[in-house]
Amino acid sequence: MHGIKTDILVIGSGIAGLFFSLKASNFAKVIIITKKERAESNTNYAQGGIAAVLAPTDSFESHIEDTLRAGNGLCDREVVEAVVRNGPARVKELVELYNVEFTRKQNGSFDLGMEGGHSHRRILHAKDLTGREVESSLLSAIANAKVPIYENYIAVNLVTSNGKVIGAYVLDVNNNRVIQFFAKIIVLATGGAGKIYLYTSNPDIATGDGIAMAYRAGATIMNMEFFQFHPTCLYHPYAKSFLISEALRGEGAILVDKNGTRFMEKYHEDMELAPRDIIARAIDNELKRSGDECVYLDITHRGADFIKKRFPGIYKKCLEFNIDITRSKIPVVPAAHYCCGGVKAKIDGTTDVEHLIAIGETSCTGLHGANRLASNSLLEALVCAHEAAKKCRKLLQEGIKLQDFKPWETGDAVDSDEAVVITQNWDEIRRFMWNYVGIVRTNKRLKRAKKRIINLKEEINEYYWNFIITADLIELRNIATVAELTIDSALQRKESRGIHYNLDYPNKLPEAKNTELRIRK
Repeated sequence: MHGIKTDILVIGSGIAGLFFSLKASNFAKVIIITKKERAESNTNYAQGGIAAVLAPTDSFESHIEDTLRAGNGLCDREVVEAVVRNGPARVKELVELYNVEFTRKQNGSFDLGMEGGHSHRRILHAKDLTGREVESSLLSAIANAKVPIYENYIAVNLVTSNGKVIGAYVLDVNNNRVIQFFAKIIVLATGGAGKIYLYTSNPDIATGDGIAMAYRAGATIMNMEFFQFHPTCLYHPYAKSFLISEALRGEGAILVDKNGTRFMEKYHEDMELAPRDIIARAIDNELKRSGDECVYLDITHRGADFIKKRFPGIYKKCLEFNIDITRSKIPVVPAAHYCCGGVKAKIDGTTDVEHLIAIGETSCTGLHGANRLASNSLLEALVCAHEAAKKCRKLLQEGIKLQDFKPWETGDAVDSDEAVVITQNWDEIRRFMWNYVGIVRTNKRLKRAKKRIINLKEEINEYYWNFIITADLIELRNIATVAELTIDSALQRKESRGIHYNLDYPNKLPEAKNTELRIRK
């Protein structure tokens, strides 16, 4: 075996991958690979927080019911109950073991925030920089635990034998070579796939790599039509992917049009605290009706001192674009935010490919159903990472052996002389996904998208086999795969439910069913 050997290979360095690795490193050799720098993840950009029942006036039953209501009939109740009930213990570990500093009140209790869809204040936050606080604390713990992180290593494909995953081919980006990683267990924690859309709150790394690789390896992919659009992303030509947290609306911010007229009262009784899908569709409808390019979020009435203290990150970022949110309304538009679908997995991350674990946004456990409740994602990452570590301990005790597989072969591939093909196809996919498979869908739009993705995938596959691979080509191939899975899932669902809204099927079917896709071999 000429490559790198480990018990567990973790692909991804967000909250799910890091939390899992800290636990698994107590009983196994763990290696983490991450395709950029270690702190570059969706977690790092999470502003809102972690939903958990910590207030004496709150209850598990209330959080469970809020989650089920948002999920619109598609949640797995057992998973919801397990995740919610285990939440406080995992939060306690973050605070006591890994020194995560959540914002507290003067009396020392947690300053719990309110977000749309929740019936109680239960959002733990570190001001409006929660993800960064959690990520940096976990990375510090990883360094202390001496778990190696290979930066700028991007996984190309998983390797399977007799239905079991045995390793991965990984591109060492800096040295432009593909390395074999031999592993007894592989954990996919690659995050989401927002970059399949033109407008997204996600960082550039969110190209659905884990979902695409798992699909090619034979795993079942579930509910990819449920892509959550965050209602409020900063609208500015130079403000790339900057999210305006839902927590602003939780603290009283209102949505208005260019004339200052509040409009959410026309769409839902909870107005700005309605579920995200309702708010995103409301904004989309207002923009289509008016022809305007954005709407506005106004929190000026809360006062400058409160705004600067509660939302220092957003305040500072908006100032960079000459928007003082203590005095001016914030221009916002919806943007692709969270993938509720993913690799079909149990709460312990196990998939239908043996020894392949999927956790975090890469997975689809049944927690979110047809629409994720705000701030349940970091909660899911923590609980499922914990359960996955327990499962991996049992698997390794069964005596899994490392298996050899052949080195990567470049064949007749040569260096590309037309890199423009990658950028052209990347832009085309993201644009037609936004226009045809976005917030509001129709059969005609979905069929147009399907035709285009078939043609583009042929072109991309030809390019993939003819030229030596690069990180850009790997990501393009993955977003094409994830885009097609999203289109196919949307075409299968003959109803509107949660965040999947099809004008040709405006009503909800009496029975809620998951959409499942698996490669034909």
